[in-house]
Amino acid sequence: MIQKKKTYYVCQQCGHESAKWLGKCPECDSWSTFQEEVRQATKKQTRHTSKASAVMALLEINDQQHSRISTGIKEFDRTLGGGIVPGSVIMIGGDPGIGKSTLMLQVLDSVCENKNILYVSGEESVNQVNLRAKRLGVRNKQIMFCTETNLYNLLQQLESMGPALVIIDSIQTLYNEEIDSIPGNISQLRVCTGALMRYAKSADIPLFLIGHVTKEGSLAGPKVLEHMVDTVLYFEGEQQYDYRILRSVKNRFGPVNEIGLFQMTEKGLIGVTNPSHLFLSENDTHKSGNAIVAVMEGNRPFLVQVQALVTKTQFGIPQRTATGIDHRRMNLLLAVLEKRCGKPFSFHDVFIKVAGGLRIDEPAADLGICMALVSSLDERSFIHSTVYIGEVGLGAEIRSVSRLEERIKEAQKLGFKNIMIPAASKVRLDLEKNKVQQVKNLQDLI
Repeated sequence: MIQKKKTYYVCQQCGHESAKWLGKCPECDSWSTFQEEVRQATKKQTRHTSKASAVMALLEINDQQHSRISTGIKEFDRTLGGGIVPGSVIMIGGDPGIGKSTLMLQVLDSVCENKNILYVSGEESVNQVNLRAKRLGVRNKQIMFCTETNLYNLLQQLESMGPALVIIDSIQTLYNEEIDSIPGNISQLRVCTGALMRYAKSADIPLFLIGHVTKEGSLAGPKVLEHMVDTVLYFEGEQQYDYRILRSVKNRFGPVNEIGLFQMTEKGLIGVTNPSHLFLSENDTHKSGNAIVAVMEGNRPFLVQVQALVTKTQFGIPQRTATGIDHRRMNLLLAVLEKRCGKPFSFHDVFIKVAGGLRIDEPAADLGICMALVSSLDERSFIHSTVYIGEVGLGAEIRSVSRLEERIKEAQKLGFKNIMIPAASKVRLDLEKNKVQQVKNLQDLI
């Protein structure tokens, strides 16, 4: 009997299915994301042919402590929470050319395993990967390589080889012959990821999936892929700078929002153990419009420099430009300074930048941003070697922030003599001995 084919439309952002084409997805409100797909109609099975799994008491299950696999790269292990967990599925996303393949090759070269480890590439040839490996100085002879995009052939290769670690570069290049759609389609991504995940769990081996990102910076494909895998890492960085940030946004085996900092060199990526020194290497606080803030990225504190430039506007509407901080947060702080502190920013153009291309999202940098703005407006520099820590409320009050002691210790380690913190903060350090000053509101500090 000839099986009928059914045509349907799938949103490439969220996976919503529709019987007809829609301009706007009713699920995620995305425009022009529906693509036509063909599905083979099959009869429903009335009996369960697969064997059911055994039911066990939760408290009687024997604890099997799996030791993490160290990659030999401290920054990478830090991001994962201490190393690679056997049987975990890790997805790494990032912009094209950011260094995802370079990082994976270095991880394979550093992992100490007696068994073979497999690198599967669907985008580059053997010669291209070989040239990169020679440039990076790869010496691990256990690294095996193949170019395969067919899911069935890849699973057969994995079954026969039995590698200790697998890297797929990239998941968008794999396809299943039974699905009538192009590689990278939402159906292909879902089926290929599910099949590889089942193999990794059953074989108890770690699996790395390299994924593309969209223009908005999110992983290409539906959000269900991020829910399926155990860990999601984003490889970030500006093309104009030579450092990269590996950020954990989901981790079932460790903390989230943990970061690893790398510096791109001719020999590959090198871990940065002292990020504060990197972002403050060209620090010049003697000029107006500069302030040092202490921020937290994951469990790591480091200092960055905030620069502000305030000039009289030449037009009716002043310009507002922010690089490295949220534009709405800048407008909020400007309104607080003008309303509560009497600073006339309405007649000035304001430009704010975080030195080094880093992006700051936490509110602990509010106090430093405000002081940089006031310094540029009044054309005067404040106390040299000062670090500002605190959140600014709508009433110009300075609010306490989390993990204050770690921020203070990081500032003191780098030789900063004056540290401004919220007055309501409770710290165990000797404030007078460490030259830490508590401030209650912006008016008193200015």
